[in-house]
Amino acid sequence: MDENIRLSCVDCGVINCEDRDKYYPDFCLTTALSEETVEKVRKLYEEEENRRVSAVSAEIENDFYLQYTRVQEIIEFANRLGYHKIGIATCSGLINESRTLAKILRKKGFEVYGAVCKIGSFDKTSVGVPVEKTEITGIVMCNPIMQAEVLNQAGTDLNIVMGLCVGHDSLFYKYSEALVTTLVAKDRVLAHNPCAALYQINSYYKKIIK
Repeated sequence: MDENIRLSCVDCGVINCEDRDKYYPDFCLTTALSEETVEKVRKLYEEEENRRVSAVSAEIENDFYLQYTRVQEIIEFANRLGYHKIGIATCSGLINESRTLAKILRKKGFEVYGAVCKIGSFDKTSVGVPVEKTEITGIVMCNPIMQAEVLNQAGTDLNIVMGLCVGHDSLFYKYSEALVTTLVAKDRVLAHNPCAALYQINSYYKKIIK
């Protein structure tokens, strides 16, 4: 391994922070944490929303481990936190899946409000994209900040991301006032299953690390 790489959790095969019954490696981030940092973060969990979200998430994981799909977990999460209005920030390419999700959520008693990625959109050239870089995917820019703004104005309690592009999802998370969870992570090549590239890194997708 490159000696200039600063080792962190992704380089650890022990994960003693999970069970605390083994040893911690020399570069362990847990043991390197200062008391000041630990206390700073601990206090954040005292905030009412953080405390409730953390507790409900842990309870759902325990109660439905290997039983519930992510759709079911989101429904349970929203119910336990008393959320009523659910926002869906969807890619236009996943509008049919988003309609199905909306149907399910409405059947479960939620109010659903969706915003598609092209809403109030601008030309890509307005943010500096050369026109020749729009030949394949078109001139119309996705507008994740507007998606967030529309859902903010609608007063959603929880927003669900449905396949926003890499980077567009980042901007949506940045500007959403409500908590956000992701149902679909876009991967056009792998039918929206990005982990397939990780599972087959030594075979089909070896090109990724070349």
